[in-house]
Amino acid sequence: MAELMYWEAIRRAHDEEMTRDPLVICMGEDIGVAGGTYKATKGLYDKYGPERVIDTPISENGFTGLGIGASFLGVRPVIEIMSVNFAWLAMDQIFNTAAKVRYMSGGQLTAPIVVRSPGGTAHQLGAQHSARMEKVFMGIAGLRVVTPSTPKQAYGLLKAAIRCEDPVFINEHELMYNLKGDVPNEEFFHPLEGSEVVREGRDVTLFGYNISVHWALQAAEVLSKQHGIEAEVVDLYALSPLDCSGIAASVSKTHRVVIVEEAEPAVGVGSEVMAIINEACFFELDAAPQRVSAVNVPIPYNRQMEKAALPTVRDVVDVVLAQVAK
Repeated sequence: MAELMYWEAIRRAHDEEMTRDPLVICMGEDIGVAGGTYKATKGLYDKYGPERVIDTPISENGFTGLGIGASFLGVRPVIEIMSVNFAWLAMDQIFNTAAKVRYMSGGQLTAPIVVRSPGGTAHQLGAQHSARMEKVFMGIAGLRVVTPSTPKQAYGLLKAAIRCEDPVFINEHELMYNLKGDVPNEEFFHPLEGSEVVREGRDVTLFGYNISVHWALQAAEVLSKQHGIEAEVVDLYALSPLDCSGIAASVSKTHRVVIVEEAEPAVGVGSEVMAIINEACFFELDAAPQRVSAVNVPIPYNRQMEKAALPTVRDVVDVVLAQVAK
């Protein structure tokens, strides 16, 4: 095992896949000479040159469309959109072309592209740089959506995504790039579908994804040490398709559910998980599923107001205690 930061794991996956296949390229703003805003492509420009590590203009719709077109001809582009907030500008290309071309062409064309983009609320970046857009992407048929919560996942999911014949959107979190974790020294590929039980429990299931997995783990520790409640924590690293059988299996084991998400609750991951539970295992529940989510407002710039708009570990603990008391 090697201890790597999240960004180092992403960079390693990039490097290995570019070494293996000359048709793997990278495109995005400041990914070349500057090495990427979050260092995920650091050093690749010097190693592979400007034809494979391409610094683009500030034109998300343009360079995303260019990458998708290249993928029709066998190129394997990894497109980095500097912030998921800017992905709004590339949605036409991602949603109307990449996600639909296999079906609209009767299988004659595929778009084996990867779009990587950091999102989430960092520290005082303001409403226009703090979007949580995973729920938008996961609603698009034909597009895979994954969101790594550890360096190991970041490495394995990127490698699997590059070799996938489907378009894959990888939702990273801005606060996690310096997160450290063990990554196997040998090459491996993480499944693009499924979920992972990262803590076993019997009393309640906490569902999370990317950064909220860590909040759920912290809450589970508090619940165990202070209240004797053993929470199971499930990492929903694949948001599209969601792991319906994995969700149902954990609910059938614990009979209580809390979904933890950083995003606003409306039309979100928590809503979809609740729908799956309602359809697949409603009669396994001992209490109504609940969500711990952000307040439904644009994220404020003021630091104290920003914190007040976001869910906390204490919020998770309080919701679980109220559920168990019923």
